[in-house]
Amino acid sequence: MEGEKGQEKIPIEPPLQVVDYRTLSKGFGWWAAAVLVESWGRKQICLYLWQRKKDGWKRKQKFTIHDAEKWGQISSAVEALLPKMEKR
Repeated sequence: MEGEKGQEKIPIEPPLQVVDYRTLSKGFGWWAAAVLVESWGRKQICLYLWQRKKDGWKRKQKFTIHDAEKWGQISSAVEALLPKMEKR
C-alpha cells in the first residue's frame, strides 16, 4: 500500500485490500478518504467517511465507483450542479 506517508493505517478490514488512498479531510473526529481497494481480483474506488469512537475509527458512509463509465456519470452530474453553488 502506498497511501500517505506519516498517516495512521487506513481503517479497512479484509477481504478488502487497500492498494492506495488519499485523505480528503481529517479532523474533529472525522476522516474522509478516496481509497483504491481490491477484492476478489477486482479493483474499485471507494469514498469513505469514518468517525472516531473510543475504540477507533468506525465507518459511517461508503460510496463505491465501480468503473470509469460510472465515474463519468458521477462527475458529469457534479459538474452540472457546481455552478448552482456559486453566490449571486
